[in-house]
Amino acid sequence: MAALWCAFRRLEAQTGQALVEYSMIICLVVVVLIIIVTLIGNQAQNMYCNISGGIGA
Repeated sequence: MAALWCAFRRLEAQTGQALVEYSMIICLVVVVLIIIVTLIGNQAQNMYCNISGGIGA
């Protein structure tokens, strides 16, 4: 709980510019993660279809 409180106080002490920069970095990371998960999801689906087709299910 103390660590959360310290993190909140540090965040509160940040200037507006730094907060905007951190927000932009977080948004970029989220977009990259969404793209990666989408690509991996499609590949996993294709792999499952290939395996089930090979088994004859």
